[in-house]
Amino acid sequence: MVVRVRFAPSPTGRLHLGSIRTALFNFVFAKNQKGVFILRIEDTDKERSKKEFVDDIIESLKWLKLDPDEGPIFQSERIEIYRKVIEELLDKGKAYRCFCSKEELETKRQMQITKGEPPRYDGTCSKLSKEEINEKLSKGTPYVIRLKVPEQIITFKDFLRGDIKYDLRLIGDFIIAKSETEPLFHLATPVDDYYQGITHIIRGAEHIPNTPKQILIFKAMNWKIPVYAHIPLILGEGGGKLSKRHGAKSVLEYREEGFLPEAIINFLILLGWHPKGDKEIISMKEIIEEFRLEDVEKRPAIFNVKKLLWLNKIYLRRLSSVEIENLILNDPYLEDLKIYLENENYTKEKIHKIIELGKERANNIREIFETVKFFYQDFDYNKELLIWKDYTFEQIKNSLIQVKNTLENIPEEKFNADYLKQVLDTLNEDKGLTYWPLRVALTGLEASPPPIDIMLIIGKEKTLKLIDKAIEKLS
Repeated sequence: MVVRVRFAPSPTGRLHLGSIRTALFNFVFAKNQKGVFILRIEDTDKERSKKEFVDDIIESLKWLKLDPDEGPIFQSERIEIYRKVIEELLDKGKAYRCFCSKEELETKRQMQITKGEPPRYDGTCSKLSKEEINEKLSKGTPYVIRLKVPEQIITFKDFLRGDIKYDLRLIGDFIIAKSETEPLFHLATPVDDYYQGITHIIRGAEHIPNTPKQILIFKAMNWKIPVYAHIPLILGEGGGKLSKRHGAKSVLEYREEGFLPEAIINFLILLGWHPKGDKEIISMKEIIEEFRLEDVEKRPAIFNVKKLLWLNKIYLRRLSSVEIENLILNDPYLEDLKIYLENENYTKEKIHKIIELGKERANNIREIFETVKFFYQDFDYNKELLIWKDYTFEQIKNSLIQVKNTLENIPEEKFNADYLKQVLDTLNEDKGLTYWPLRVALTGLEASPPPIDIMLIIGKEKTLKLIDKAIEKLS
């Protein structure tokens, strides 16, 4: 048997990390089993489905290198298949047209609630004769199509959770289509799963209540039921519902913020599955080799933003300055960062050095330039920031004057890291008295790259100007 799995998002909004995790689990399972990964766009909701969200889905998968083997397949182009299934269900008496109005249904619902009964359709229209049905059709009475649901307890086997029981008496005859050409989720999904030969349905645990309804379609059509595996929910920090406040942004928002696809993949796979030895850093190649569906956890996973930042930082540090430059030049989502690469004040070599300095403190590509913004723009700071330990303003000023005089006497050919360190280290017994005010003078920041690294990039002339500015603040 060739394993065939699918990722089936609805294009009604931007693709979030929770959804892309489902795609990832399907993708790696397919690759591990040498199977097929299918992208299906469930766009039968004409009002909410938008092309921009289809593009967002496709671009998100492409960026993360979760390329489908088949698709995208659009449900909106498969209406004829659904129509034939609906007609077959009607002909077999497995489904029926329901002509009850919204007002009638609401009245019945309120009566059931008053009696303490679960609200469900009472099957009134299932008892209509052919003549009554034809009469209503001839009058143009609006209708929906319902599936006949047996009053019994259904048991289905979940690959991860074992047997799950569901009392069908709680749901009643549910709607599967608004008309013969307007299928709803609970019909279109199992129909596509059958015709596309899906062997394993791997999706989020929130779909567990949908599974009995979709199995009923398989049973009604005498189709083989695929294997269901419901992966754990993702919760926000603290155990609550995942929200944007917890970091649940869209995939491409993370791309715009300068996150790396390898870090996103690494982070998401650990939300519900762990490799042997509990290693935290794992490549896609290793994931595919080690992944076993039976090892996926059942308990909810916690979305830890700090861990995502930590992982992204690790992957960022692994990149060379040239690789980071190429990422910025070739990614349209980072196009605004090109101004830092094309700055006329710095050579290509110096820009690469700036990137190397910036990435040490950055969580993502954008933060590289945030942490070294003093290279690109004028800055100001309070003179109190120049103070080191308990030294007075006068002592700090004298130290800066001493540094300035020393630097002025260094010829250009000796303005290098080794010589600068050699002479600056001798100025004060407390080296912090030399380097702390110098750091602040060059950056306006409390935390920054080492002052000598900065001096070598901005040059002797600008270094002296910035020291003068600090001395003037203290005068």
